[in-house]
Amino acid sequence: MKRTLAIILGALVAAVVFGGLVHFVLVVTQHSEPTGPTVGGMTPRRIWAIVVDVVAIVGVVIGVLALTRPGGRFGTASGRLGAIVALLAGLIGVVNGGLLLAIADGGPGSGNGVIGAAGAFVLGLIALVLSALAMARSRLRPERAT
Repeated sequence: MKRTLAIILGALVAAVVFGGLVHFVLVVTQHSEPTGPTVGGMTPRRIWAIVVDVVAIVGVVIGVLALTRPGGRFGTASGRLGAIVALLAGLIGVVNGGLLLAIADGGPGSGNGVIGAAGAFVLGLIALVLSALAMARSRLRPERAT
């Protein structure tokens, strides 16, 4: 019971911190204020932001797997190769999220995908940190030959 409560509390804290970081990125890039008319539906930039979000989330997941299971059962998600994949996915998230924020000409509701871009930027940074930790850990522990 205590472990379940700790996991739920940790997930809530992580969600609040993630939301705060996304808001911080939007404020720093001066895209936090909504624009006048709201654009509905899927625009090309929103689709771009969603795809980059998915890539960044995959990078975070693979980074966590590479960090927690350095010599685990998962071939591509363990050890040094998993860290490299997480590094590339995180880099894609950071670059594309930053690029989307740089070319956006409005805030939330403008159809530019700024919220998704900020999310991709933050998730990409998280994936980069996880991959760096996994790479450092894989250097300390040599991989087993199978």
